[in-house]
Amino acid sequence: MSSGEEGRFHTVDVSRISSGPRRATLLTADGVPIEAVHDPCAGGSATTAVVVAHGFTGSVDRPAVRRAARVFARRAGVVTFSFRGHGRSGGRSTVGDREVLDLAAAVAWARSLGYARVVTVGFSMGGSVVLRHAATYTAAGAPEHEGRTGRAGAHSDAVAAVSAPARWYYRGTAPMRRLHWVVTRPAGRLVGRFGFRTRIHTEDWDPVPLSPVESVPLIAPTPLLIVHGDRDPYFPLDHPRMLAAAADGGAELWLEPGMGHAENAADDALLARLAAWLLTR
Repeated sequence: MSSGEEGRFHTVDVSRISSGPRRATLLTADGVPIEAVHDPCAGGSATTAVVVAHGFTGSVDRPAVRRAARVFARRAGVVTFSFRGHGRSGGRSTVGDREVLDLAAAVAWARSLGYARVVTVGFSMGGSVVLRHAATYTAAGAPEHEGRTGRAGAHSDAVAAVSAPARWYYRGTAPMRRLHWVVTRPAGRLVGRFGFRTRIHTEDWDPVPLSPVESVPLIAPTPLLIVHGDRDPYFPLDHPRMLAAAADGGAELWLEPGMGHAENAADDALLARLAAWLLTR
């Protein structure tokens, strides 16, 4: 699937007046409704919002996503959302392509809430999305890559990619071979829909989107952090090392001993370190 041009987004507040979490529906540039939640900073007012991009088969209400939101909300405002095809969002998952539009809508919503800085953190598929988003959207809204224009306000001020792949179509581990079966086979997509509550597109990418490793050199001068566990069963350590090398000194790399994959494996201590890094860059 190919990415479209960023346009305006809409919000529909469903929470009434509340000092707690605020739920909204965002409309992406290509017309897909995306469910989102804003958690205000638990410590009072904050000038920074952290936008969290979950992994494949995740959603805004999954326990690991809610836990990450609670940890980040100790120091910042937090926006979580469900990618298309996940949770209560509309559309079908394109497994990292058009999801950039979902993230752009969430970032723009965070800015509309009054935050001066908006930073992004993505896990697994979400990690690839935050990298591609940062390479595509700029503060100036100047013409960018993949034939579209980044709108001012949809950019990120700092980026952290956790457990992200470096390249597309990787099948070098058993979990990734199973994931490709889920995505590419009719029977697999039924498993995705009814077993994982994830609705998956049926078309091949056309054109193939910019890969994470191709995106990384385009992110500077935005601060970039790459985090990966040394026990990740999906993507071995050549993936984060490839991403860091592509940044040519423009990224910080954390290789986490004993950590597995994505948000489910990120403990509270790591999440707190991520928040500290994002808020000080």
